[in-house]
Amino acid sequence: MTSKWRKAKLALGLNLCVYVPRTLEDPPSNNLDASTDRLSNAALLSPANWDVDGPRPMTPMTPTPSSQGLKLYRSGSKSSKTCSICLNKIKQGGGHAIFTAECSHSFHFHCIASNVKYGNQICPVCRAKWKEIPSQVPCLDPVPRSASRNPAHWAHDDAVVTMLRPPPRRDTHRRHIVPLFQAPEPGVFDDDEPLDLQPVVAEKNSHGEVADGNSSRSLEVRVYPEVSAMPRSNSRDNFSVLVHLKAVAVAGRQSPSQKNVSLPQVVQAPRAPIDLVTVLDISGSMAGTKLALLKRAMGFVIQNLSSADRLSVISFSSTARRLFPLRRMSDVGRQQALQAVNSLVANGGTNIAEGLRKGAKIMADRKQKNSVASIILLSDGQDTYTIGGSGENHPQPNGHPLLPLSINGSDNSGFQIPVHTFGFGTDHDSSAMHSISETSGGTFSFIETEAAIQDAFAQCIGGLLSVVVQELQVKIESLHPSLKIGSLKAGSYPSRVMADGYLSSVDVGDLYADEERDFLVSINIPAEASSSETSLLNVRCIYRDPFTKELASTEGEEVMIKRTEIAGEEMVSIEVNRQQNRVQAAEAMVQARAAAEQGDLAVAASILENCRNVLSESLSAKSGDRLSMALDAELKEMQERMASRHVYEASGRAYILSGLSSHSWQRATARGDSTDRSSLIQAYQTPSMAEMLTRSQATLLGSPSAQRLMQPLLSLGLHPKPR
Repeated sequence: MTSKWRKAKLALGLNLCVYVPRTLEDPPSNNLDASTDRLSNAALLSPANWDVDGPRPMTPMTPTPSSQGLKLYRSGSKSSKTCSICLNKIKQGGGHAIFTAECSHSFHFHCIASNVKYGNQICPVCRAKWKEIPSQVPCLDPVPRSASRNPAHWAHDDAVVTMLRPPPRRDTHRRHIVPLFQAPEPGVFDDDEPLDLQPVVAEKNSHGEVADGNSSRSLEVRVYPEVSAMPRSNSRDNFSVLVHLKAVAVAGRQSPSQKNVSLPQVVQAPRAPIDLVTVLDISGSMAGTKLALLKRAMGFVIQNLSSADRLSVISFSSTARRLFPLRRMSDVGRQQALQAVNSLVANGGTNIAEGLRKGAKIMADRKQKNSVASIILLSDGQDTYTIGGSGENHPQPNGHPLLPLSINGSDNSGFQIPVHTFGFGTDHDSSAMHSISETSGGTFSFIETEAAIQDAFAQCIGGLLSVVVQELQVKIESLHPSLKIGSLKAGSYPSRVMADGYLSSVDVGDLYADEERDFLVSINIPAEASSSETSLLNVRCIYRDPFTKELASTEGEEVMIKRTEIAGEEMVSIEVNRQQNRVQAAEAMVQARAAAEQGDLAVAASILENCRNVLSESLSAKSGDRLSMALDAELKEMQERMASRHVYEASGRAYILSGLSSHSWQRATARGDSTDRSSLIQAYQTPSMAEMLTRSQATLLGSPSAQRLMQPLLSLGLHPKPR
């Protein structure tokens, strides 16, 4: 064996490109051997050379010759073959490296390297599946020993790219390294990287002010009665009181992950670090542009996480696989994450339940936990493995069959982990994706066009990376012995009204910086004999500070109305009327969707039209309120997406469900072909979301492909603005 490999090394005396790793019996004897050995180490770390259970056998990339000898191509030999990619002749001495596949077809190296960039292992000519694909390893040509370390002296012209590898042998003198994201999966995912436990350091903002972790944030509470005064002799049922909450954070520092000064910088207060698990669909339908854009979007996410944040990536098709454990996004972790994402190849079916099960297991098995945790799920298809199955994924009374019990809160484990779902394209199961997010406390976004995927991810993480309030609970108490709470309009947030009607509460959970919540409380107003005012409600909030982990509370906010002697014109609160319009529009969407699912699109469109007419007559709409105008535009868009059964199936259902998700959680979602299709979404959008979205768009506009597309506009002196 040794003599055969020595002969192969001697072939380097010819004008060849031969890659020969060192064996145990061949210690490096000169600089050329040392260079070859360094390339061997680099190849061992290449994802292309690893299987799930370890390194692949070192089989040749080109057809292996018989045991009688090695077939080596001289650079001076002639060839009349044609590259099937660029259709130019493959000619020795033409200044291009040549790759010969195991199926015997030859290509220019730069052509085939571009073709297999995203993992395509199919021959463009005969459609044979390759076991190995070309990697861009520098070719070694005979060079002076003094220059062998200089890449500038590596010759690429007149070379035939051929990889020769010996039978697999374990080097006992070298540590057996397995990349984390391709190592065999353990039975328990308790291999998460330890947390960065460094305390938050107060930093100065652009005005020289110190933004401390505690003093820079607070929870504001405001309470608005429907009218400010009523006659004493009057009583009233279904009187609305608006409870308005806002989590305030003062921008204090630049995010540590923002290192590119040429892009808009995301400035934010010290924030709680996050444990993020992304569950990505890589089924066969994701091949091509979809997968390429998904990789780019994940790259954006990775680059915008800080060293205190931890990330794990799961890919799923027919089965699911953890690419690497939950680890901090330090420089090393970020590099490994990018390498793992870039190694993804699309094939197989769609097993969403298995991907979520593995994501839930990562969260459940963690040895340590960041205070914020979330799962992102993206899929462009329907689960073809689970519905009708048994076990944990069998339909549950309080959840969705695709959602594991451990993350939907049904196992009494405390606060559930939200799953933010992204339906990609027109063939995904929007009903299932919406149900998963709704059950877990996450949001559902509809990505209609491929180009919007990065913006959708950016908006989502812009919120996740700005959590300033956790486990928020709102307690509402009656202050009058004859006043009872009738109902609470809290969307998807769990709410309770006690049997006696004197106490109610809403479980809100996490709030992003500058995020707002509005809840409508319906009460009865009793008549008064002589009092000049009536105390209605007291609102108090209890929450956990994500930095100190301590519970905090707000002072009770009381609301009362004046009682007048005679009846006068009642001044209706614009704030209350605006939220009444929002609730009414959301209810119309629910009714319209139910009619559409029963096949009656005409009735569904009529429900939306009637709601638009009612809203147009409201006080807030007539005063030019932005939210009311956006609601009208959104309802009109939904009408248009019910023009036919085909349109509804392709985009109408997903668009409505994304809108319902946004309203029920009062949180921005991506929908349609852009994340800012209407000003309504900007109404729910926080500054952190908007800044991250701007950064994403600036990144896209700065890409070479975008610059080529904009070149005709720039030549005319037109400068397109970010969306």
